[in-house]
Amino acid sequence: MKHKGEVEKRINEITDSGRGVFMGLIDPDPLKQTPERALGLAKKLYEGGADVIMLGGSIGAQGPFLDAAAQMIGEEVDLPLHLFPGNTGTVTKYADSIYFMSLLNSSNPYWVAGAPILGAPTIKKYGLEPIPTAYLVFEPGQTVGWIGESRLIPRAKPDVAVVYSLAAQYMGMRFVILESGSGAPEHVPRSTVSAVRKYVDMNIVIAGGVKTPRQASRLIAAGANCIHVGTKIEDAKDPLDNIKKFAKAIHTKTWW
Repeated sequence: MKHKGEVEKRINEITDSGRGVFMGLIDPDPLKQTPERALGLAKKLYEGGADVIMLGGSIGAQGPFLDAAAQMIGEEVDLPLHLFPGNTGTVTKYADSIYFMSLLNSSNPYWVAGAPILGAPTIKKYGLEPIPTAYLVFEPGQTVGWIGESRLIPRAKPDVAVVYSLAAQYMGMRFVILESGSGAPEHVPRSTVSAVRKYVDMNIVIAGGVKTPRQASRLIAAGANCIHVGTKIEDAKDPLDNIKKFAKAIHTKTWW
């Protein structure tokens, strides 16, 4: 892969320059799309200005469908290909890097430590770049909240997010994902992002509920470093135009 060992460095270089990082998420679930459609969306993300392409989903994004999509994208799109794993099966040798995640607010130890432990040998075997990451799921949680058996963090309790994030930093994690769930009606509150930013020196990633470029830019202004955008790109009537608007908003903090 073209970008193995360089993905976290690339993200840090972007954030150090004062820009936000646009991470385009594709769910290679065989019930939702073909590898060919995933490749087409990846090409649009590249053309539109995304910084990183991600593959992942809570259900179905594994096995030959994941391998096929990752291999095709890796061969034809010159952007880092990063995995957002839903379980130990959502790992492919055709990617460059992976969030090495612990779902810290799960009530099931498997999602806190079991899955990372079981997935570690495969990551080593495939030579993927692991990025130590805390995963925090907020209300409403959506599919990932249910699958991950999460004790959902209340939207009105930024202090809970702060202590989880601070603990993650002290454990050596370098990224924290503040997740509302794919397709959530709202993203994590900007007040929560600002509160976490005040106390931790980590890359703050926002996932779920980011529906407009304006929302993305305001989250960056509040202290976020990276924005996941997936559902709103896939569902757009003109995906390329929508990607370009998100890229401009995330990179320049332009309020739309």
